[in-house]
Amino acid sequence: MSQGQPPQLIDTHRYPSRSNQHVVPQKQLATVLELLPPGSFVTLENQPNDLPPFQLIQCKGGRCWVRQQAWGQHVHWEVEHRRLKSA
Repeated sequence: MSQGQPPQLIDTHRYPSRSNQHVVPQKQLATVLELLPPGSFVTLENQPNDLPPFQLIQCKGGRCWVRQQAWGQHVHWEVEHRRLKSA
């Protein structure tokens, strides 16, 4: 099944009680992302232990903006939300 196709419908003649259910392939299941509030501290996946946590500025549309406190107020880095976890 390609990504552009809708989920497969269950044969309702064989399973009448399942008329409103759909089969969703494993790869199409959504990943639950951790709620990361602005101002919290986060780490990257595979972040070295000697690198301090990043401060989260904001997240929007699967992207987050983070900064190191030593970088100053106007320097930030854009990272995918799925790569972050709370420190």
